[in-house]
Amino acid sequence: MIRNIPMPMHTVESRRQSFQGYLALPPSGSGPGVLLLHAWWGLNPFIQELSDRLAQAGFVTFAPDYYDGAVATTIEDATRHRQALDRKATNRLVADAVDFLVDLPALTSSQIGVVGFSLGCGFAIEAARSRNQTVNAVVLYYGTGGGKFDKVQADFLGHFAAQDEWGAHGARAKALAERIQTAGRNALFHIYPETEHWFAEADRPEFDPEAAELAWDRTVQFLGQQLA
Repeated sequence: MIRNIPMPMHTVESRRQSFQGYLALPPSGSGPGVLLLHAWWGLNPFIQELSDRLAQAGFVTFAPDYYDGAVATTIEDATRHRQALDRKATNRLVADAVDFLVDLPALTSSQIGVVGFSLGCGFAIEAARSRNQTVNAVVLYYGTGGGKFDKVQADFLGHFAAQDEWGAHGARAKALAERIQTAGRNALFHIYPETEHWFAEADRPEFDPEAAELAWDRTVQFLGQQLA
């Protein structure tokens, strides 16, 4: 099932394109910036709620929508969305979202963090390349990515499931960490025992509250340290 959901969206007008995203501000009205990249489900209520939660933790959070308002609730429809996605165009959209976030008056730092969930992890890594002077921290939730890391200036935190049937298993996570470290950046990756893909998403049957909360605490601490 694919549905469109009403949400308080912010329209971004760049020189290349127009798109929307969910913007959440801290209670103080300002703070360091975090870009939140959604999984193949789309910019669903979970991502909106996580944006609000990051804002409550003190981060100006923007979640760009690269599905143009559509949200998938089944694996079949999410697969179709992923297959129809133009990755180059989405990388450009994410880069424009980085620029939009950095230009917000609410930001207290010129460097930001990027948090990617599953599908969003590859785009998070590419953002660290294309905006390497801006992206200082990357958090990956059970997703990896390819390419070189020689120009990346960010440090990485990763959360991975021990029982992942979708490819982002321990061996791939370890290989990615080694590539990042070889390029001279820090990569701290955690494997969560007895968890599955999507373990951190409260709207999924794979949700593991204990592991999700531990990953959340580590994420907030990491972002706070990197963006201080």
